[in-house]
Amino acid sequence: PVRLINTSCLGELTKTCVSCNSVEQKIYINLNDTVPCVRLLNATHQIGCQSSLGGDVGVIHFLESEQNLEYVLTTGNNPPYMVILESHLFNRDVMMKLKNGSSRIAGVAVIKPNSNPVGAFSPHTTCPNENTGVYSESYDPALAHCNGTMWNPNGNGLSYEEFSFPIFSLKDDNGTEVIRQCYMDHNRAVNGSVPVYPLCAMELSSHMSAVTDTVTCMRRSDTSGLSLNPEQVCDPLGNYNVWGATKGLNNSASGHSENETVVIAAARLDSRAFFHGISLGADSGTSGFITLLAAAGALANVTREAPPPRTILYAFFQGESFDYIGSSRMVYDMQGDKFPIDLDNIHSLVEIGQVGLHASEGLWVHTDPVSRRNASIETEVKNLTDIFRSVATSLNISLGEPDVSQPLPPASFQRFLRAQPIPGVVLTDHRTSFTNSFFESMYDNAEYLNLTFPAGLTPEEQFNYVTDTAKGLAKVATLAARTLYRQAGGAEERLAGINADELTVAHMLYGFLIQTKNPWFEAIVSPEDLPALIGFVISNHSPPQMNSYTWVRGVTPPNATEPAGYCVRSTTRLARAESPAFLLGEFNSSTYSTWSESRWKKINARIFLVAGHDLEMLTLGVGLAVLLVSLLITFFVNAKADFLFSSGREPANATY
Repeated sequence: PVRLINTSCLGELTKTCVSCNSVEQKIYINLNDTVPCVRLLNATHQIGCQSSLGGDVGVIHFLESEQNLEYVLTTGNNPPYMVILESHLFNRDVMMKLKNGSSRIAGVAVIKPNSNPVGAFSPHTTCPNENTGVYSESYDPALAHCNGTMWNPNGNGLSYEEFSFPIFSLKDDNGTEVIRQCYMDHNRAVNGSVPVYPLCAMELSSHMSAVTDTVTCMRRSDTSGLSLNPEQVCDPLGNYNVWGATKGLNNSASGHSENETVVIAAARLDSRAFFHGISLGADSGTSGFITLLAAAGALANVTREAPPPRTILYAFFQGESFDYIGSSRMVYDMQGDKFPIDLDNIHSLVEIGQVGLHASEGLWVHTDPVSRRNASIETEVKNLTDIFRSVATSLNISLGEPDVSQPLPPASFQRFLRAQPIPGVVLTDHRTSFTNSFFESMYDNAEYLNLTFPAGLTPEEQFNYVTDTAKGLAKVATLAARTLYRQAGGAEERLAGINADELTVAHMLYGFLIQTKNPWFEAIVSPEDLPALIGFVISNHSPPQMNSYTWVRGVTPPNATEPAGYCVRSTTRLARAESPAFLLGEFNSSTYSTWSESRWKKINARIFLVAGHDLEMLTLGVGLAVLLVSLLITFFVNAKADFLFSSGREPANATY
């Protein structure tokens, strides 16, 4: 389409337009704070979104209601359309209708609101990770595929659909107002009239390199082939697990560790959403790992002064949203003697799941009914749940246990149980179905955890303000810490001195959910270095050969320009969180996660005025006419060159 140069920059909607000094800047307004839906692949199919190679262009249409869909799908005169959705219309019904009418849809832009919507929204499935957990036809068919317990009843599965057009999230700010004003000025039909050109259009670019499935994209990315210029088109999903222990484990050794018994305290680090760039996972992931970090901090002194007989190993798993990538990798390494301990060293496991909404539903300890059929496992599980109840009573915390026949919720613990029976529990804020109405969505954020501050506080004052949410999670962390100490064999008389610090919890909530650029984070590490932060929190004083060392930035002293850094010794380690399927080359595995992410070269969103068909034809005609005239002139000049340019030539026989 012909892009019109609008010297008023779309009706003087942006003050920066007066300084435009290029044709492109006069035509386009680039949109900032956009997050695309990207393409993911597994062993059998692809999901997500993409644009065509050069980007997709459509006339902007704000969808005002679901009934207004008829306009963009059938009756509108200017397809294809770039549909702008307010958040309440971003649901499965609307999106599937747009998908089925994709010949008239160029793309979709969803306006992310500044406050959460009323109701529930979860683009995940109703049974998360159902094919890679422990419950299967071979373990207990009656419990497979969430039979009897639908963990995420609000799940609509939107994150697992494939869309042939680009879908972006837009922040509801001045840029969105520019789009709205452009639409009102040029595109909105008034009193039944048909909008006339020029019309306001949008271009979304998010072409994905990978197609079909992980098997295909990994084959095309294979650099060992005959291609002279192999191109990587996708990457396995993964990152790093972070683990540490209350005493040093020899990282240079691997396999079974004699005379070593370990209690694993686990939590997940990751979360996901339809738009991956805005997946805070406040309840689904962040509440759990903050609670476990606070518990580790509470145990730091007592495990040095009065070490329990058993070692507490803290494990933070990455990629759990995608078929338990991190936990399955740790189990695989333990089974293959590639970890300082093996599965036989594990005494029991305590996992902290979603606990951010415990104030409304209380806390619940979930166990596995199948492994409890074993008498020795039943005894250990019973002892562990008794410790939880006893500590909860002393802290005045409401704690319950679901029916013993109920299976575990989606949890990393399931991957350990797939390998061998292990006593353990999962602590959550729900008895059956998730309390979290926004599970794995962009609305699972600080607001959803009621992380609010009194009016008028500066950012620094907010950072140091201990909210009710922080107090509640600190109490849960104290419960977890005291339980872990007793489960590791620590003395009961020591429990009263184990308390999670509320201010530390407040700092972590603020840093992870509101603003990573804050004094506490910056004094420890760069904002993106989560492993180093974990190492700082659970640092201890084990023998040097058992430790890792992390350089901490520190604070900037008065009258200085650089922070005064120092070294922290801890037992924290990084372990690769990449699915064993990629190590084994089994890209169609049904045992391990096979999720990969497509690569892309350009992510961009911009708006402009597009000319009508008549003007396009006129422009084309004028261009062809100019081309023909230019060719004729060139031909004439070339044919008459001797005549036109001979007067200035000297005779061939001229002498001097």
